[in-house]
Amino acid sequence: MARPPGHPPAPAGRVGLLLVNLGSPDSPDAPSVRRYLDQFLSDPRVVEIPRIIWQPILKLFVLTRRPKVSAANYAKIWDREANESPLKLITRLQSEALQGAFGPEVIVDHAMRYGSPAIGERLAALRAQGCDRICVAPLYPQYSGATTGSVLDEVFDVLRGERWMPALRTMPPYHDHPAHIAALKTGLERGLAKLDFVPDRILLSFHGMPKRTLELGDPYHCQCQKTARLLRESTGRSEAEMPIGFQSLFGRAEWLKPYTLPLLEEMAGSGFRRVAVLMPGFSADCVETLEEIAVEAREAFLAAGGTHFAALPCLNDSDEGMEMLQILLRESLAGWVGAD
Repeated sequence: MARPPGHPPAPAGRVGLLLVNLGSPDSPDAPSVRRYLDQFLSDPRVVEIPRIIWQPILKLFVLTRRPKVSAANYAKIWDREANESPLKLITRLQSEALQGAFGPEVIVDHAMRYGSPAIGERLAALRAQGCDRICVAPLYPQYSGATTGSVLDEVFDVLRGERWMPALRTMPPYHDHPAHIAALKTGLERGLAKLDFVPDRILLSFHGMPKRTLELGDPYHCQCQKTARLLRESTGRSEAEMPIGFQSLFGRAEWLKPYTLPLLEEMAGSGFRRVAVLMPGFSADCVETLEEIAVEAREAFLAAGGTHFAALPCLNDSDEGMEMLQILLRESLAGWVGAD
């Protein structure tokens, strides 16, 4: 007898764990970047301008100019051996490292919000393997409607058409989780130990968001501030020694301040010539960390009078990063899998 649509094949009773990150183009060329940016910037969670106004601007101006520039930036950091962007490669490695960590009944997979592998594709793959319970884990420490909210929108939209809906959980933001702060501290200390200089300042750079999102109630700014405060407390540093900045600005609207690039230039001009930058809002290195900070921000800082600059790595699939993920995910899977 034919199996009803949406009915997972036997054996059922498994648990699916889906790690989700932002995504990237499939190749570091303009056509691939154009497809990626079209999907990304068409998301109403990302650009909150009315569609009837924004789409002509996107199609006629943004997508005719930006892909070539962005493709060149991706080409600088592309992993040629794996033929993947660092973000996709690291997220895949995180997923592979977690396979088997929660017992044989838990199948770990990964997806990208934009580009491939798509959320719908990987949810279907988990269902096909008998997962009638699925935990979706957006790998954004701080919540924003434009990141975590968009991931959940896509998950719910995909599952909306299912005849047989799986039981669903989502991992909460972990900006202030003790395991996250401990992992950031360990990663920071390891990164600093490898430098051949002692930084005058350690800048914590978070991805920017339009100021309007804060005014409308998005908790992102507050959660970034809390992550920064807890990390300062754990390392015994003051706000002056470990300030905060916001990067990756887009468009003409005012964004969360202070902006990372002018702040770095101001540091250099004020006599703080040795600076390290940590990016605690990114779970994996990507074009924003490896090109925007490690290349562009470095050049701007040195041009402003700085002498030493380091972009410290994200948690990625490091030992402390994977230990943190296991703690967070085990909490989200509680009751679905055994305690051991």
